[in-house]
Amino acid sequence: MLYIMRHGQTDWNVIHKLQGRSDIPLNAAGRAMAAQAHDEVKDVHFDVCYASPMIRALETAQIVLAGRDVPIITDERLVEMCFGEFEGLVNTFGHPECPIYALFKDPEKYTESIGGAESFDDLYARTGAFLKEIVEPQLQAGKDVLIVGHAGMNSSIICQIRNLPISQFWSSGLQQCKLMRLI
Repeated sequence: MLYIMRHGQTDWNVIHKLQGRSDIPLNAAGRAMAAQAHDEVKDVHFDVCYASPMIRALETAQIVLAGRDVPIITDERLVEMCFGEFEGLVNTFGHPECPIYALFKDPEKYTESIGGAESFDDLYARTGAFLKEIVEPQLQAGKDVLIVGHAGMNSSIICQIRNLPISQFWSSGLQQCKLMRLI
């Protein structure tokens, strides 16, 4: 089985501040979310967890898997999508004039990198390589795999696994600290 989970809440999530590669830690509510997830998934078997090395994802994985003999392995290909110069902006979703607005509201129109933000092609290349090189062999060996990451990075994995078009990039609605079974 393949499972995926998004990190818990950060202070930037609360104020709708675009995080991307900014390494923002969980806040108290985020840690509580992860602790609740720990209880909710205690009976779900995982052989291995792969996590983004960013602190909000790694700490989520550590809390969710506390007391279990499940290795947590970080992989740079699981970091969040880079939003370039737009990281740190508040409420980009409410500003159609913002150049990165299309990435969130009309992803099929986000066809090239702007302002140093990562393109979908680059995001899919790195997460696709991770799926092919790491996840597929684990699944073929009968392992149960958990990935703990971020909204954008996780969405790229979900879209690739489910063969969803870019127009449905954000359609999974992956909530923070909620487990989703992909395969």
